[in-house]
Amino acid sequence: MFRNTVKISLILVYLVIVAGAVVRMTGSGMGCPDWPKCFGYYIPPTEQSQLEWHAHQDYQKGQVIILDETLQVAKQNFTSAEAFQKSNWELYTKHDYAIFNPTHTWVEYINRLVGALAGLAVLLMAILSIWKWKKNKKITLLAWFTTFLMGFQAWLGATVVYSVLAPVRITLHMVVALIIVAVILYILYLAGEKNTSKKYLASFRNLVIFSAVLTLIQVVLGTEVRQFVDLQVKQLGYEKSLWLEDPNLQFYIHRSFSFLVLFVNLLIWWKNKKHHLSYSLTNWVIVLILAEIATGILMYYLDFPFSTQALHLVIASVLFGVQYYLILQTNKAKIQLKKA
Repeated sequence: MFRNTVKISLILVYLVIVAGAVVRMTGSGMGCPDWPKCFGYYIPPTEQSQLEWHAHQDYQKGQVIILDETLQVAKQNFTSAEAFQKSNWELYTKHDYAIFNPTHTWVEYINRLVGALAGLAVLLMAILSIWKWKKNKKITLLAWFTTFLMGFQAWLGATVVYSVLAPVRITLHMVVALIIVAVILYILYLAGEKNTSKKYLASFRNLVIFSAVLTLIQVVLGTEVRQFVDLQVKQLGYEKSLWLEDPNLQFYIHRSFSFLVLFVNLLIWWKNKKHHLSYSLTNWVIVLILAEIATGILMYYLDFPFSTQALHLVIASVLFGVQYYLILQTNKAKIQLKKA
């Protein structure tokens, strides 16, 4: 049961990454300008009229309206009079973003719901890990550490909103998500079977570690390119053909870096075949890298076809996870070799 809970937690964390990618793709990051509620609601509004001031209407403490391009928050429960009374409201001061787009709001809200569901799964995993304490204390400690990371990630998500999508915080948000993936994969590895038929080769393991580091660097570079695209959208609108007409230096580094990533992983794949090491995940690594390159080509040459941006990010996240688990498999093979 514990391993199944760990797997469910991992799947849900990846779904959070997928949802986050959709948020970035659709520009919905500020769909809910407050946190943890959305415009002061647990279930967000669907129409602009729900965020307008109305006479003789009941308002709840914390409820938000948009007035004169500002967010106003109800100070207490009250019923509005014939005219707007400023004393009942206070200005939302964490930022000055006050735009309602129902599509963006619900995309961001679903992202938060998936995040909350993942958080509950991780918490359940941590609770169940208590029964692993006597057998392997590391599992229990890592499970509760993952719970802490999920809480930190939620707080970080709030700061991203408060900063109106500050680039550095978005990048950090993505890196923390990958750290959570890595920790859950390590828990899955520790809770797994102890024996493996895979062989150990030091040069192979070192290359796999190097390739995972390259992927992590590539993800950070890709996030910076994405931030450049976001700026282009703000300046040029949704004329996609213009977004990468004059790309920045990070774009060229990111594009060239992909060839290094491919070369290193082809070398890993070749070593696995040559020395009969039996690491089947190397095949998946090559497939994922080729898919990653393909989505990059589509975005550049075909002006960002629908969903390619989200796919590009999600594939990179899955690639890192596969590479990290491959590292863990080589570690298990090394331990078995020492015991033999």
